[in-house]
Amino acid sequence: MTKHQKRLSVPNSWPIERKTETFTVKADAGPHGEAGVPLLIVLRDVLGYADTRKEARYALDQDSVLINGKAVSDEERPVGMFDILAFVERDEYYRVFPGDGGRLALTPIDAEAADSALGKIVNKQHVPGGDVQLTLHDGQTLVVDEGDPYDGGDSVVVSNDDGEIVAHFEYEEGALVTAVDGAHAGEVGTVETIQVTPGSASNNVLVEQDDADGFETVEEYVVVIDENFTDDEGEGPEDVTEEAAADVEDGGDDE
Repeated sequence: MTKHQKRLSVPNSWPIERKTETFTVKADAGPHGEAGVPLLIVLRDVLGYADTRKEARYALDQDSVLINGKAVSDEERPVGMFDILAFVERDEYYRVFPGDGGRLALTPIDAEAADSALGKIVNKQHVPGGDVQLTLHDGQTLVVDEGDPYDGGDSVVVSNDDGEIVAHFEYEEGALVTAVDGAHAGEVGTVETIQVTPGSASNNVLVEQDDADGFETVEEYVVVIDENFTDDEGEGPEDVTEEAAADVEDGGDDE
């Protein structure tokens, strides 16, 4: 298996230029599947906190870069939707949020908000002992009591400290959602109608917006959020990715 990744073939979620160089770093195995962006790209190509892989490794060895509350030492560790990045020495905190075109974007948050991370429930199943296991969008699993009111499509906020669920948002008509993929990635609105499609096809979701015509997308592309994930006008939060990347010279290949 090759250790290199051609820029032209990276997923659309990766916030990098595709035609400036031939290769870039390849994501390691980990959360978020193929959509996960290697941490090195965030450190070097987006934020400019490192110029080379060697510098990034040195910074990670100091245990000053956290993802969802845990120090990270692997520069190829995938970073994905709704992860919380904390740069301890800089006192900077970011949430990974959907940006235009489905690219992952960084939005600044405060230290309190960085104590927990949002997850969408993509699977729910019974496990031995009578409990229920929830699988979140990034592969994380949680065990809850059988009677707890969690269903597929709901969102939960999980504490980075002890892994406990601290908030629960139901997927239902009237819920505040954001699209994380497709033509409307990054847009925020309220679920107007959930259209159940017979058979194995995806359900459609009609989302209404106060200052726009709204949009239609498939169920898999929407994630329930709350007002803390939006600005004062109910829109998606500030995206520092493009501004930061404009100030950074392209990092080239993976060296």
